[in-house]
Amino acid sequence: MRFVLKTDYHRDVDLFRDKVQLGWYAALIIFVLCVPIFTGKYVESQLTLVFLWSIAGAGLMILVGYTGLISLGHAAFLSVGAYTHAIFLDLGVPPFVSIPLAMLFCGALGVVVSIAALRMTGIYLAIATLAFAMIVEKIVKNWSSVTGGNAGFRVAPPELFGWELNSTSYYYVCLVVLLVVMLCVINLLRAPTGRAFIAVRDSEISAQATGINLIQTKALAFAVSAALTGLAGTLLAYQWHYLFPDSFSMITSIKLLMLVIIGGLGSMSGVIFGAIFMTLLPDGIATLRDWLPDAIGNLPGLEPFTFGLLLILFLIFEPRGISGRWKKIRLFFGQFPLYRNKTLRRQRSFLRTERVH
Repeated sequence: MRFVLKTDYHRDVDLFRDKVQLGWYAALIIFVLCVPIFTGKYVESQLTLVFLWSIAGAGLMILVGYTGLISLGHAAFLSVGAYTHAIFLDLGVPPFVSIPLAMLFCGALGVVVSIAALRMTGIYLAIATLAFAMIVEKIVKNWSSVTGGNAGFRVAPPELFGWELNSTSYYYVCLVVLLVVMLCVINLLRAPTGRAFIAVRDSEISAQATGINLIQTKALAFAVSAALTGLAGTLLAYQWHYLFPDSFSMITSIKLLMLVIIGGLGSMSGVIFGAIFMTLLPDGIATLRDWLPDAIGNLPGLEPFTFGLLLILFLIFEPRGISGRWKKIRLFFGQFPLYRNKTLRRQRSFLRTERVH
């Protein structure tokens, strides 16, 4: 059993618990840096997708996991970010300008969508964001003179200081962007703004009683979440080379929500776990089709059924997600043989302010 001795109050807000944790993270980064050297293009491409979905998941985690606002329309921000960036590139705007502009546009749309969050919560807010995603999808399909419609929109290859990037170089660019995003999000959550997000999630009445402005907090959460998701969309545009409206459908929004739930709500490490799970699952389902009888393996709805079934199983048996299970495993080996099965059992508790109507 290992204990951490804290000698000052600043240790409570350190990025890493101790030097051992810092060493493990450093080893993980070194391993990821060396992956393209020892593996082929397929593994490199899959890990690049993991990085990109992790960025999008970090944006949605701010909204769902830390502010408590459910969104089923984040595929719209992916779409807006990707198409805005691709259109600017087609007009000759350099990536260092088009990517921030796409993020700003997505953030502004997030503020507009946050207006619905002021009067709606729970399933009603989810339906409102879903309607927003459907509106964006229809606009992209019908505005063919700008977006290309169903014919698709070609994305210019990625460049850095005038040099065209190959798949390996783009892998490292996405890795650096992911590390910067994770560092910024973690620091945001440690700041008063992030604490305000968490306070709104736990109890809006209590947060308002302590002086937190609900309107500004929710609008800011939506703006930051939409901007990060738009950033992921700009990078996905490079990865896919061609943009189609069907690439950002309602299924994409559901997959993003599943990413944060299965990875573990309220955990930034859960974003990485969820992205790995959601990236590898389609390949696993494709492999499973070959082993199943033809009557089952050839069903067109097998993949959505599998996604839904896994989500239900996680909600029932592991509501803390993969991140929660990993914490339990670490705690088991850290406290063995003193570990008890009910160590992390959730306690039913109510705030007095939640009874006020």
